[in-house]
Amino acid sequence: MQIYDLVVVGGGSAGFAAAIDAAEQGAKVALVEAGLIGGTCVNVGCVPSKTLLAAAQTRHTALSSRFEGIRAKADPVDFSKVIGQKDALVEELRKAKYLDVLEAYPAITLLRGHARIDSAERVQVDGRPVGSSRVVIATGARPWAPPIEGLEAAGYWTSTEALSASELPRHLLVIGGSAVGLELAQMYARLGSRVTVLEALGRIAPAEDESVGPELARYLLEEGVESHAGVQVLRVRRGAEGYEVDVEEAGRTRTVHGDRLLVATGRRPHTDGMGLEKLGIKLTRTGAIEVDEFLETAAAGVYAAGDVTGKSMFVYVAAYQGTLAARNALGKEPAAEDLTAVPRVTFTDPAVASVGLTAEQAWAAGHTVMERSLPLAYVPRALANRDTRGFVKIVAEEGTERILGVHILAPDAGEMIIEATLAVRFELTLQDIRDTLHPYLTFGEGLKLAAMSFTRDVTKLSCCAG
Repeated sequence: MQIYDLVVVGGGSAGFAAAIDAAEQGAKVALVEAGLIGGTCVNVGCVPSKTLLAAAQTRHTALSSRFEGIRAKADPVDFSKVIGQKDALVEELRKAKYLDVLEAYPAITLLRGHARIDSAERVQVDGRPVGSSRVVIATGARPWAPPIEGLEAAGYWTSTEALSASELPRHLLVIGGSAVGLELAQMYARLGSRVTVLEALGRIAPAEDESVGPELARYLLEEGVESHAGVQVLRVRRGAEGYEVDVEEAGRTRTVHGDRLLVATGRRPHTDGMGLEKLGIKLTRTGAIEVDEFLETAAAGVYAAGDVTGKSMFVYVAAYQGTLAARNALGKEPAAEDLTAVPRVTFTDPAVASVGLTAEQAWAAGHTVMERSLPLAYVPRALANRDTRGFVKIVAEEGTERILGVHILAPDAGEMIIEATLAVRFELTLQDIRDTLHPYLTFGEGLKLAAMSFTRDVTKLSCCAG
């Protein structure tokens, strides 16, 4: 039986981060993976989705110039070629960022197969015993669908199938109005499909600041994406003409028709078949592994990291947790996890980005709150681009002026949120942002203008006024 200092179960972002950090500590590592190396992000998540979103953006830009005197056109979409180019990039990155990386770390041994964990000292890989000192579970998560009558019998797309389709649907129905559902809805609409989004909660993008959803819904509608919030999906049928989805909205029942159905209602941790219950490892209601602040489970010496913990399911959080889990498993001085400033981005256009607390959350946490929302119409870069959709909202603590949260709806929201993340993490104040030089004609200047709006009328400032 081979003996390792650390056995990592799962070859995605969290697993690779754990294995690499352990190897750099001088440990001998076994990395166990039964499926495709790279996990969700490179294979069926971030990389393919953002590639197809960029393709859709290219076509949309050609069809919707905002400048007089400039006209362009877009030929019909050869979707199979678009998918082929996406697949080629996925294969390239899987090799360059995962398989080739393994070759650079001879201390890491890749073991192919399904893992069953007997203890921190023993793991079985397809029945073969592997010895260890510590274990990190990083098995990720998979798409989840709610128990809707007729759904399983009818069949449906998850995000995986939606990113690998062979042809464009005429009318795509999307159940779920959060990040994944909205990104794919706009992508297909821009490539030529009719799209209808059905969201159970009171607004789309329900996890975001309350002002985001209604405004984003209006922008999506301008592109032909219908979104219906507060909708209960009652049942699903599939016939020769496609899907029939019965919904209840505002007390009335009606049927929505489409030729494809995408279910984008979240993900659930992958914890089946590893023998966790025999180890006394506790799971949450959604199947996530419960860990302490050091990412250790109830079984001594067994840690968990990434989506399998059910916490902020982002690839950058998974990599952070994987590294932390490896260090805590092998190090002498464990460090506590810190997720107080986790930025998130929904890659629609305009994009949604946020970090920290909403005003409602800040009040609930005991803060006395003040907030300002600056329309993008007052950001010079947005005027120059002739695209003033969106806003920058700052939530701050009254008295101290400490920034508690930032919420952005803007074309470059994902880039703008980085400065805001530093502000929340390091407890910067509005004055800190106001005193910082921001280059003129950048979207980043919007954060400074929003900070200035707490004390000044920014509509009466000259260009570059500090």
